[in-house]
Amino acid sequence: MAAAPVRPVAAGGGAPEPRPPVAIAQVHRTGLLLAAAGTLAIIAAIQPIDDPALLPLLAVTMALGAAFVLLDYGFTGGFRTFLAERDGRALGAAFIVPAVAALVVLPVGVLVEGYGRYVAPVGVSLLVGAAVFGAGMMLANGCGSGTLAAAGQGSRRMWVALPFFCLGGVLGSLLLPTAMRLPGVSVDLAALLGPWGGLLATEALLLACAALVLRGARPQAARLRAGAVIGVLAAGVFLVSGLPWGITMGLTLWGAQAITAVAPVLAGTEFWAEPGMAAMLDGPLLAMHGSLGDVGILLGALGAAAATGRLRHGVPIGARAAAGAALGGLLMGVGARLSFGCNVGAFLGGASSGSLHGFVWVAAVLPGCWLGLRLLPAFAPRAAVHPVASFSVQS
Repeated sequence: MAAAPVRPVAAGGGAPEPRPPVAIAQVHRTGLLLAAAGTLAIIAAIQPIDDPALLPLLAVTMALGAAFVLLDYGFTGGFRTFLAERDGRALGAAFIVPAVAALVVLPVGVLVEGYGRYVAPVGVSLLVGAAVFGAGMMLANGCGSGTLAAAGQGSRRMWVALPFFCLGGVLGSLLLPTAMRLPGVSVDLAALLGPWGGLLATEALLLACAALVLRGARPQAARLRAGAVIGVLAAGVFLVSGLPWGITMGLTLWGAQAITAVAPVLAGTEFWAEPGMAAMLDGPLLAMHGSLGDVGILLGALGAAAATGRLRHGVPIGARAAAGAALGGLLMGVGARLSFGCNVGAFLGGASSGSLHGFVWVAAVLPGCWLGLRLLPAFAPRAAVHPVASFSVQS
């Protein structure tokens, strides 16, 4: 797709919210009923759509949402502790996620007809977009997957961030065609070295990046196991959908269809006039795999949180924290479109595809994260400004 940010190649302001105690699971029956009713409603909504991948995709992404909650896993905290505390264990362990997914994504994406990979250029758009995303990720205290999983848990902060994330994605889509005309180069390891040579080079690069971040430290075994589970489920998304797992284009579509319902102003823009994008804008919201997957994460997180006493709907949010969440969501939306995704679509999807942009994205997001951390105190409650170094490892 000419205007699509990533081409398929064929073959969390303030301190993080306190987490509820989970030593004794307290089942929230209303939450479970909402999760069950929501799941049934989505299944009914996708039945008329002629795509056999939708139901298994919903199941796998619900499992991902549940895994994020039950494993207490997130990407954001790894960047935060790496910069604020010079502790690279969580960030270093995160490289296991694309390492596991790549075992399936890269060879199958090259060798099996009907499957594809994410390959995008390294250029100004990626570098600027990743930095913008990093700043927003720190202000909102969550990335794309973290925002959805925490929103599924009932986080008020993330329900503020989420609509602004969608709006930012639309704004980013308007900027992307111009940004894509700036210099950039695509490096596809599988195209250069073949599927197996590309896989070997990808795994070696991921290991080297992890070693660079860890600097001799040993990541926690539980963190590695959790990352491996996420990687396996990400490979599952790929197998049922035909493309690597992505989050932010689905959120962009949510925003675009909401705007179009009020005023049909996007159809004439360069990004949304491209045939593939126009079809998504005019088509059923849940027909787009990323959009349905995002709903799956919300439902899976809600069900898991309700079943294990991890709902966060009772945690209050002040005006300053809400402002930080809104700004963070907006910046993440813009940055994700310019940099071809978030920790999932850009880092996980790109690196597991053997595309250099996935590795560069991780480095490019760090300056933005640093800036976001410096801005955090402005959005902390006046009576309780928490030092940056005290933040939880998890997003």
